[in-house]
Amino acid sequence: MAEGLKIEIVSPERLVLSEVVTSVTVPGTEGYFTVMSDHAPFMTTLRLGFITVTETNGTSKVYFVRGGFADVSTEGLTILAEEASPFHEFDKGDLQAEIRAAEEELARAQTPADKSYAQVLVNGLLNLAIEAGQINGTHIH
Repeated sequence: MAEGLKIEIVSPERLVLSEVVTSVTVPGTEGYFTVMSDHAPFMTTLRLGFITVTETNGTSKVYFVRGGFADVSTEGLTILAEEASPFHEFDKGDLQAEIRAAEEELARAQTPADKSYAQVLVNGLLNLAIEAGQINGTHIH
């Protein structure tokens, strides 16, 4: 493998990123984790969030991901995402609409299980809005 970490971010629609970088921070379902070259192999699921890629020249790029899998191997890091895009394509208006819909679903929930599921969804979307605001210095919700 070349010096650095080979990363590929793949969505059903396209190959979002394929390059050699210094490190990648990924939103795993158990929390964010960072991968660098020679990382131990593992596979995990992803949650809604942002991937930060630190390029070999020290600059960082951010990508949105909506679920999927991360596979760290001797070849590098492969992200197989349900949805993925560069941050500049992330639609904050869509996020606001998703938050409103999730809050309405929570208000309509009848059973404890439905309420719990809806609350987790609302919390995840609100956290995403906070993270997005921290990335570009704006507030969404």
